[in-house]
Amino acid sequence: MRIINDVLNHWRQLDRHHRLRLGYFLIALLATAIAWNTLDDKTKQLERKRAVRESDLNELLQLRSSYRRAKISTDSLTSRMSMARSDNSPAAILEEIGLKGKNVRVSSLKSEERNGYLEDMADAKIDGLTANEAINLLYQLENKNRPIALKKAHLRVRFDDPSRFDLTITMVLLKPLPDQNG
Repeated sequence: MRIINDVLNHWRQLDRHHRLRLGYFLIALLATAIAWNTLDDKTKQLERKRAVRESDLNELLQLRSSYRRAKISTDSLTSRMSMARSDNSPAAILEEIGLKGKNVRVSSLKSEERNGYLEDMADAKIDGLTANEAINLLYQLENKNRPIALKKAHLRVRFDDPSRFDLTITMVLLKPLPDQNG
């Protein structure tokens, strides 16, 4: 309390000109403090907004890369589906690959209609393949221009010749419905 009284006494002893200058100085000091506080609040608000936008941008970049991957996959499947004909079968595709001199047995399992496409499923058993031939066959089935999906693949070593394998695969051929092909 004594300090306040001392300051007020000192203030009263100042002449009018000095009190006016000191008042202007205090007004300028308060205005500077208020402006600083306002700018600090605005800066914090802009920092928060920037952080939110950066997180949104990161999310959008991830979504864009996911979209691009999905689009490439879809375009690939669309081009593969355009190559498919309704008269194709898994047996015909295995014949097309050309397994010469191999014992190939193909048995059709079932055909299901899904989302406007016909899934033609078949089991194929190929005997007497070398490891390289088996890998090449699986590669050709997966990467050919036909829409084929391998559901199961069993590779067994032959007892009579350990350098040969028996391959049993379950494959699905996607093809357009016959009424949509026309």
